[in-house]
Amino acid sequence: MNITEELRKIVGGRLSVSPSELYCYSSDASQVKGMPDYVVRPESTDEVSRILRLAYENEIPVTARGAGTGLAGGAVPVSGGIVLDMSGMNRILEIDIDNIQVVVEPGMIQDALNDALKPYGFFFPPNPGSSAMCTIGGMIAYNASGMRCVKYGTTRNYVRDLEVVLADGTVIHTGSKMLKSAAGYDLTQLIIGSEGTLGIVTKASLKIAPLPKTRKLVIASFKSAEVAGQAVVKTFSNGVIPSACEILDRVSLQVLKRYDPKLVLPSEGDVILFEVDGTENSAREAAEQIIEVCSPLTLSIKLAESEKEMADIWAARKLVGAAVSRLDPTKTRIYVGEDVGVPIKKIPELLRRAQEISEKFNLPAMKYGHIGDGNLHLALFIDVLNEDEWDRLNRAADLVHRTAIELGGTVSSEHGVGAARAEYMEAQWGPAIEVMRAIKKALDPKGILNPGKLGL
Repeated sequence: MNITEELRKIVGGRLSVSPSELYCYSSDASQVKGMPDYVVRPESTDEVSRILRLAYENEIPVTARGAGTGLAGGAVPVSGGIVLDMSGMNRILEIDIDNIQVVVEPGMIQDALNDALKPYGFFFPPNPGSSAMCTIGGMIAYNASGMRCVKYGTTRNYVRDLEVVLADGTVIHTGSKMLKSAAGYDLTQLIIGSEGTLGIVTKASLKIAPLPKTRKLVIASFKSAEVAGQAVVKTFSNGVIPSACEILDRVSLQVLKRYDPKLVLPSEGDVILFEVDGTENSAREAAEQIIEVCSPLTLSIKLAESEKEMADIWAARKLVGAAVSRLDPTKTRIYVGEDVGVPIKKIPELLRRAQEISEKFNLPAMKYGHIGDGNLHLALFIDVLNEDEWDRLNRAADLVHRTAIELGGTVSSEHGVGAARAEYMEAQWGPAIEVMRAIKKALDPKGILNPGKLGL
């Protein structure tokens, strides 16, 4: 069978086989590489179903891809085969305010969705740093979250129903528009976070939330990241739940100040950004309570003075991971060991041990992330032409992952496992990994869906 011709019958000119175009789909932001044999750009569920049926019959690997912003190789075709570029399926199919939800295709960009919802007074709360380019399908595949999941939760808290194409081309729905159901297995939650290994999402019904009336931002600095972590634990134990709670260590502050010298940030220490939202009165009361609780531990603490100041700080925070070259243009940030998470009470210990690992391997590092839910992004950066630094980097990342597991945490809080962290799945899950493999075998008996991912 001529697979190229069969694919062309399904999608016409939306098929790529030239090496130069295939190369564009051979990587994401991780170090994982893999060249596809075909790139197909479907525009309907029927086309996806026909492509998967063809792939299933001929045992051709299929890897779904959205915007390619992943950090773990999840959308990289490590076994070759077909890449399904889902970015063309990017429509809002329904805005159903009466039922407090929307129906979208997987290629929908998150910021574009929120722009469409804003006039109605609603938003889709998950808030990854890549929200200007990441797709809803990718967010579902990795259970993405971001800065405001402390209060609002992760992507899985907002998915009501998924239209999914299974490995053999069968189309199913995993839920409904109902707010609750006690009928059968929760297939929606099974698909979320499965990284395209169980099926391909072609439509999603998403719960939305009312936009808060106002936000307040408390900016606090501490003598060390460990003390900053203690302040977070103290805040939560006093019953204050911020909408966002972010850490920026002193290296991160240097990066941000070089990125934008006008930013109003503390001149010393490690910083926590506490955001609260709600009504004017409730948000101000929560901000004042945070100031009262944290003040004994701080070097400085203040309330942001304007909406513009808040917006500038959050915009810079979203770019901190990519702006590290401002600190040392000879070094490159490598995305390994960078998405671990631990229970909240273990945050201070994780921060301390991350610093010890950085010092042990003599690697500069930046500690930042969603510390309010225990998610630390450790940015390690090296001279990519130095083999010794590569070796130290890989050993440091391995120790970071194993430290998170030892502390009862996870090797990935939001960026996914993909191929980059697959080797740690057995260590984190133990015998439960065999249950995952059994589910994979049941839904994808020929193993064609995103092979080589999740340690399956």
